[in-house]
Amino acid sequence: MADKRDYYEVLGVDKTADEKTIKKAYRKLARKYHPDVCDEPDAEDKFKEVSEAYAVLSDEDKRHRYDQFGHAGMDGFTAEDFYQNVNFEDIFQGFDIGNIFEMFGFGGGSRSRGRTGPQRGSDIYTEVPITLEEAYEGCDKEIKITRSELCPTCNGSKSKPGSDPKTCPTCGGTGQIKEVSNTILGQMVNVRPCRQCGGTGKIITDPCEDCHGKGSKRKSKTIKIEIPEGVNEGNHLRVSGEGNCGEAPGLEGDLIVTVHIKKHKKFVREGDHLYLEQQISFPQAALGDLISIPTIEGNEVEFKVPAGTQSGTVFKLRGQGMNSVRHNSRGNMYVTVTVVVPKKLNSKQKDLLNKFAEVSGDEIKHVEKGLFDRVKDAMK
Repeated sequence: MADKRDYYEVLGVDKTADEKTIKKAYRKLARKYHPDVCDEPDAEDKFKEVSEAYAVLSDEDKRHRYDQFGHAGMDGFTAEDFYQNVNFEDIFQGFDIGNIFEMFGFGGGSRSRGRTGPQRGSDIYTEVPITLEEAYEGCDKEIKITRSELCPTCNGSKSKPGSDPKTCPTCGGTGQIKEVSNTILGQMVNVRPCRQCGGTGKIITDPCEDCHGKGSKRKSKTIKIEIPEGVNEGNHLRVSGEGNCGEAPGLEGDLIVTVHIKKHKKFVREGDHLYLEQQISFPQAALGDLISIPTIEGNEVEFKVPAGTQSGTVFKLRGQGMNSVRHNSRGNMYVTVTVVVPKKLNSKQKDLLNKFAEVSGDEIKHVEKGLFDRVKDAMK
């Protein structure tokens, strides 16, 4: 334990750092050193180092024990003991991390103790942009993904066809090594994955030439996904079986698709409701009028503006919003009326407005042109 760095130093945080700060520091470093994206030769070791630091400092009991006894207080913990309370799906949401649990020696997408059978592949993540109209109606989208698939030559066994792996001489085929150490807390037994076989209990002596002993190959493919009507910004869609391959056919992970909705020129969406700004003229507001309102369906509905409508008045059009993704219903549309004042008037319009002002009892004081305006007129 003496050669281990201080966990706070590993994550680059103070000993008083709160949970949010620790999580943010780990997410940044883990993404940096993940072997799938980092080409440094010691990337996996650094990734495991920052992950172990986070697993301890993010757990209140482990952190208290570490603050009291340092690394000696961590003796006796297995790899799974470190990571059993860490939600990696939350930490790495939106980032294809591969099968992270296998990196720590206890395999698969679950945290069950030991390797009781072939392990499931990890989920992969991608994003898809759609329009608001597509979100309203639902649609089909083709997206391109890259995932690991079982090697067609060895079918995931990692060995050359016709050859068999040998039992690991270090762990005797158990995949685990027991280490006994003396600490200030007494004698501790630490069970860790065997480094020679990676916890599998087998040694590949004649690796498959097609996948170079990895058991899988990265491949790109285009798939069609169904976007349900009413889907909202940031919703996640799960496509079963389109993630990375597991250790046997039928154990593929899932594809998680995050939906992003493009900004609309007319409508603003909040939940299942739509908001629209509609301009009308002063006569329409004063006298009332029957106007046409655009809808998300692409057509128009007629709406009666009451006489005397003030600018900024909001009207509700029931059932003209978005389809709901959870219920067989629609939201509403809220129309904010804005009265537009014309910037230029012809002489007839001015005369009529002056007469209107007189009838209304309003005294309009006309401002004479200033020097600048007279010079401007002379230059025309």
